[in-house]
Amino acid sequence: MKIVGVGAAPNLLTQEAISAIKSAEIIFGSKRAIELAKEYIRCEAHELRDYTLSSLPENAVVLSTGDPMLSGLGKYARKGDEIIPGISSLQLACARLNLYVEQLSVITAHARDISDVKNRLAIELRNGRDVFLLPDSSFGIEEIAGLLKSLGMSRRIFVCEKLGYPDERIETGTTENPPDTSSEMYCMVIGNG
Repeated sequence: MKIVGVGAAPNLLTQEAISAIKSAEIIFGSKRAIELAKEYIRCEAHELRDYTLSSLPENAVVLSTGDPMLSGLGKYARKGDEIIPGISSLQLACARLNLYVEQLSVITAHARDISDVKNRLAIELRNGRDVFLLPDSSFGIEEIAGLLKSLGMSRRIFVCEKLGYPDERIETGTTENPPDTSSEMYCMVIGNG
């Protein structure tokens, strides 16, 4: 099986990903992932309803939005599966905000234990690190700003919505006055400076 990153938005497929998609015998992916890759799909494409990849055929190409190894389907890879990277929201946020990836600690709250996420976020910020965060519906901008206030941490917060899409938007705020978000598709950078 191949797990192929299709990028975080349209027009972000790598040549390696395009080749894998064009030569696929059968494809699986979320509705959004299939949409991002549709112009290169030459076979049957099935929408994944759950992420139990172990039941998929060995010759399957599984599409993962963004990069499979950043809160993506790479965590479900089996021994011997090939993973083809994609352009992630992390890479786009760094490019838009002129940040080096190595400056950031990366945290995802997607389907994670939120108390663990809170602890890690506090530790990273106390250690002087800036944080790239993929929020969860239960732990978004308001909850994060509230947590930082309760810890006495005043920080700059960047909300990056729909990166790579025509209606991309980046808003800047602070712990005390957090930026607004009107989309469920966003990531955040929380800075010390």
